[in-house]
Formats: sequence, structure tokens, C-alpha cells
Amino acid sequence: MKKAILALADGTVFEGRALGAEGETGGEVVFNTAMTGYQEVLTDPSYRGQIVTMTAPHIGNYGVTPEDIESTKIWAEGFVVKESSRLASNWRGKATLQEYLHAAQIVAIEGIDTRALTRHLRERGAQQGVISHVDLDPRRLVEKARQAPGIIGRDLAATVTCNRRYAWSEGTGNWSPKIVLPSPDAAKAPRNAWRVVAYDFGVKQNILRRLVDVGCEVTVVPASTTAADVLALNPHGVFLSNGPGDPEGVPYAMTALRELIGRLPIFGICLGHQLLGLALGFSTYKLKFGHHGANHPVIDLRTRKVEITSQNHNFAVRFPAGTPASGQGLPIAETPFGRVQLTHTSLNDESVEGMMCLDRPVFSVQYHPEASPGPHDSAYLFEQFVTLMETHHDGDTP
Repeated sequence: MKKAILALADGTVFEGRALGAEGETGGEVVFNTAMTGYQEVLTDPSYRGQIVTMTAPHIGNYGVTPEDIESTKIWAEGFVVKESSRLASNWRGKATLQEYLHAAQIVAIEGIDTRALTRHLRERGAQQGVISHVDLDPRRLVEKARQAPGIIGRDLAATVTCNRRYAWSEGTGNWSPKIVLPSPDAAKAPRNAWRVVAYDFGVKQNILRRLVDVGCEVTVVPASTTAADVLALNPHGVFLSNGPGDPEGVPYAMTALRELIGRLPIFGICLGHQLLGLALGFSTYKLKFGHHGANHPVIDLRTRKVEITSQNHNFAVRFPAGTPASGQGLPIAETPFGRVQLTHTSLNDESVEGMMCLDRPVFSVQYHPEASPGPHDSAYLFEQFVTLMETHHDGDTP
């Protein structure tokens, strides 16, 4: 098979075999610890600007299917695996991973020691890299990696968002996770249709499906939509989606959020959580190697319950140091919009994973309750958003 090279900006070089389309690509090299879900990973817009390394050694054994995509195309800049299966053993499979990557013109590499690469990224941090099938000179490739643009300060959300607003009505159907409802009769009760405007900063389709599952009429709007345009749609709530890049590179979203906080219930995920943090007056910072995978433990500080979560982010919200604790012992920060309580943290590195406004109908989490791929421990958060809208609009008829 044709030789390929992955070169990192710090001078480290890995030799392997060409996979996918022939060519050359660059991006920030990160690793994902999910054992399955490679198709959902590849089509997650949050991976714009990044080369994804899968830590599981055997990728592609169940092929690909249109049912598992999270957007209309592959957004990852490149793909790195230990071994790619040339056979797809799955009744749902429509093509092999190699066929899928080639058709999408994605440059990838296999046959390298992904464990060594992952350990290197953990120790040295995520960094720019280049995969090439056509230029096999290590020194030239290292220099290309060093010259490649990073993601700090870049508005990548603008490159993945929709061009115009649209309605979304598809739910997950038989694939819907089972959620424990507040009472045995809750599942039989008629559901109101709550109008929700979802900001598309790089939204995954399963987020939209989960909103529909819990009774929302969803209108998706571009990332640059103003607060006035959102309010003109007369929604009951606003959802802030995931997305790629640096939240500080999306100042127009922060402007809109400052006008919306307190006027409508808001639920943010991933980049939406970070943008909300900036709008509230907090800061964000870049993680050393990010959180990417379907097995990240997060603790709910209010209940002490641990959820295994799906995550994909490179930045985190910095809760003010020395924040005084509430009566429950939970940190609470004063902001221009009232008190904000820290609700969730990572058990891996204690970074902020969730927060809630105590004086406004607003909450957010850093992780992905819609999974795809990953566990459904956090699926209840979509119901929590509906409950927030019900409480805020008590007496209103959707």
C-alpha cells in the first residue's frame, strides 16, 4: 500500500499507510477515546479544523450508513487510525470506511502507533499537524505543520453554520433513549409543543432530534442571528448548540446572548455553554489536549451523581477563583445577570462542565447529552429544558 506520513509541529513524525483520498491535509491533531461512533465523529461540525485520531485500534468494522451522520458532510480535516477494516460486517452498513473517506475526499492515515501518538499529545498538548500521501519529506511536512493556522481566535462557527433558518421536525423514533419521567402518568400526559429557536454554531442532528422528542417545535437559525430576529420568531426558549473553534472568536453571538438572557429560557451545550459563559462575564481558556470521547465522567455537584458523558471540546469556561460557596457548598459567582452556580465538574481534570443562573431561566453543560456517539446518562437535560420553559411560561398556551 502507498506510504503516508503524519508530521507534527514539534518535529515528531509518524510513518504509516495511505487511507481515504490521495492528497495532503492539515489541522490540529487531537485524539478521541470512543470505541465506536467514528461516523458520528467524522460528521460532527465541532471537528472543523482538526485531524482526529481514534484511540481504539480497529476502526471501520461495521462500515457506514446514512442513518448515523450528524451533518450533511464530513467536517474533520483528516483521520488517523491504527487499523482500518476493509470489510463491513453490519446489516445496516452501506459502504466501508475506506469507500466513505475516498468519496468525501478526506485524507487519512493508518498503520501508525496511535497509542504512542495519544501519549505524545497528552504530554505535549494538541498541536498542528499534516497528513500527506504526496509529499513524503518529513522536514518539509514539519515546516508545513508549523505554518498551519491554529484554532485560537478563529471564528470556525461561521464556516459550519447554516445559511438561512429552517424548521426541523424529525425525532429519534425507536432509537429514543428511555428517560425516567417525574411520575408514572407523565408519559401519558399530552405534550405541549414548545417553540424553540436553536442557534446553529455547528449543531449535530441528534440534538435537534432530541429536542423534537421532548415536544419542541424547532427552528434552526444561523450563528449570526441577532437577538431581535430571534425574538421576532416568538419562541418559548432558545437553544445554543455545539460548534468548533474558539468561543472568543464569535463575539456577535455573545452580543445576542446578552440581549436574550433573562427574556427567555436558554439551554446551552458545548460551544453554546462557552459562549454563555463569556456573555455572563466569565472567561474561557484552551485545554491542553481537549476532551474528545464517549466515556468522560462528570459529577453533578448538587446530587453527587456521576454521569458518563460524550464530549468534544477544546476550550473550557473558567469559573472565578475563590468563588464563595452557597448553603449547599456549591460555588456561586455574582454576574451582571445575577448569581450563577457551578453545577457540574469533570472528574478527570475538575474543569467546569455545567452551570446554572439562579436569577434567570438559564443553564448549560459542556458535554453532549444527545450522545451520538456515547451513553444516554444525560438525556434528561432535554426534559429539564422543557420543564424550565413550562415554569417560565406558566399559564401560557404554546
